[in-house]
Amino acid sequence: MNGLNPELLMMGFIWYVVFLFSTTCHEASHALAAKIGGDSTAALGGQLSLNPMPHIQRSFYGMVIFPILSFIVSQGGGMIGWASAPYDPLWERRHPRRSAVMALAGPAANFTLMLLAVALIHGGVALHLFHRDPVTGAASFAATVLQVLFFLNLLLGTFNLLPVPPLDGSTGIMLLMSETQAQKYLDWIRGNSFAMVGLLVGMYAFSKVFPSIEDFALRIFF
Repeated sequence: MNGLNPELLMMGFIWYVVFLFSTTCHEASHALAAKIGGDSTAALGGQLSLNPMPHIQRSFYGMVIFPILSFIVSQGGGMIGWASAPYDPLWERRHPRRSAVMALAGPAANFTLMLLAVALIHGGVALHLFHRDPVTGAASFAATVLQVLFFLNLLLGTFNLLPVPPLDGSTGIMLLMSETQAQKYLDWIRGNSFAMVGLLVGMYAFSKVFPSIEDFALRIFF
């Protein structure tokens, strides 16, 4: 990394603000879907909020430390982190399909933000609102924010859809199961410590497929 120059610090600031906003929307969507489905655990814990502070207080390392470190390690190439919304395990047992909807609500929020970024980028281009710096050729602040919003939410949404614990996809796939199958699946997935192994496998697999996903998304939307 070529030092903490002003450009890098500005990019870090943009990435972090977008990360906080996107992750907060993701977790608040989990909490909202759970409440609608009959579980108010996350809502009572303060996660049904677009204020990032309750989410930071619950997952300080995932919302503050790790995102900043990941940006530094990637030499300004990106940022990743995590948060969580609590839920009632007994509610999940009684209503596995509602739990699946709760899990998928997070990635759905990310894809919604991604599509919002696409719409705003196309609108800004059509209205000639984005102007590059005449000296450096750098993209405008607004264009940069929207580009980060698109990329980060594409990454968060697709990564969380992987069907490996503890990612949302591992719970979301219960929508494809019968109640009996979902109960047996919960016995298996909750009765074993798959979280760390699943996360490592998911990260490795995702690193292989995400460039193709990103290329496909760019060709479709832009």
